Amino acid sequence: MATGKAGIYRIGESESEAESYRPAAEKVVSGDPLQTIWNCYTDKTGHFSAGIWQGEPGKVHVNYTEEEVCVLLEGEVRLTDGEGNGETFRKGDAFAIPAGFRGTWETVERAKKIYVILEKA
Repeated sequence: MATGKAGIYRIGESESEAESYRPAAEKVVSGDPLQTIWNCYTDKTGHFSAGIWQGEPGKVHVNYTEEEVCVLLEGEVRLTDGEGNGETFRKGDAFAIPAGFRGTWETVERAKKIYVILEKA
């Protein structure tokens, strides 16, 4: 994580090492959803972080224990709750996912987002 001259953290791919991973097999509904993160900031408690996430097409089960704000930079994603209610987000959309959200995250086409996450203590 690189800090700027004023102690401010920039959020961008060049500001952090890329970490790629695949979700656990039991969470994958479809596709091969390779994911990459560039975590650009984590506070001293480890409960607050921000960075860039990129995902390849696929659909996974999610169970949010954290609060997350997303700004989609590229692509298209669809979140569907356990009742089957869905929302689609595209480049330029911003949205918040509350802790307790359960359902699926589908990366319809390769997507990239800025994320800000708050993990409850």
